[in-house]
Amino acid sequence: MLEKIRVVLVNTSHPGNIGGAARAMKNMGLSRLVLVDPQDFPSSEAVARASGAVDILDGAHIVGTLEEALVGCSLVLGTSARDRHIPWPLLDPRECATASLQQVEQGGEVALVFGREYAGLTNEELQRCQFHVHIPSDPEFSSLNLATAVQVLTYEVRMAWLAQQGQPTKMAKLETNGEQASLPVTADELELFYGHLESTLVQIGFHDPSNPRHLMSRLRRLYGRSNISKLEMNILRGILTETQKAARGEAHKRRDV
Repeated sequence: MLEKIRVVLVNTSHPGNIGGAARAMKNMGLSRLVLVDPQDFPSSEAVARASGAVDILDGAHIVGTLEEALVGCSLVLGTSARDRHIPWPLLDPRECATASLQQVEQGGEVALVFGREYAGLTNEELQRCQFHVHIPSDPEFSSLNLATAVQVLTYEVRMAWLAQQGQPTKMAKLETNGEQASLPVTADELELFYGHLESTLVQIGFHDPSNPRHLMSRLRRLYGRSNISKLEMNILRGILTETQKAARGEAHKRRDV
């Protein structure tokens, strides 16, 4: 599906931005890059900025005009940071992504068009787009780097695609002690911990069994709602053991004085 969406860069002057755009595309799973009359490409600077996305650069299609870049596209979305004299249907990046995937679902191809670094797209070029896309940046500092703008739109496309595919948009980080990190403690393990905790608190003088003031009940409630894993329990028991060792050491020092 994502292969039906092409990124079109018009008359790019800095090759590093082409490399940065290629990297942004590869990060988000897009692969079709079209360059309209680039001023400096191929370039070692583009390769350096691509940071491993050289396959996107190698596969880039270079054409002389925007018309050639849009051949086969049924939906064209042009980025625009400036107010135009003629009002045009306007989308934000999230709406742009939704519209793009809807078009691809219907069998069409989509072009995301980005203009020159210094001036964007001309009015004539924007009139070849069904929609204009505006990134709602801070009006006090609204100018985005070209590769950054590509990153914003391709990120939104990927998020919309993941949602459409029913795939997660975040991945849980697995701890190295995988099984222990995921398994919850058992009731008997919790009871052993509570006994260890109480004896430690008594030893350091924090808990007086003759005047408990519901301390252990409150601690049971606290740890009981924490969904503690076996790995976390091992950590807690280790802390208690070291606390008891330190308390015994302090007691020996006082007796030796």
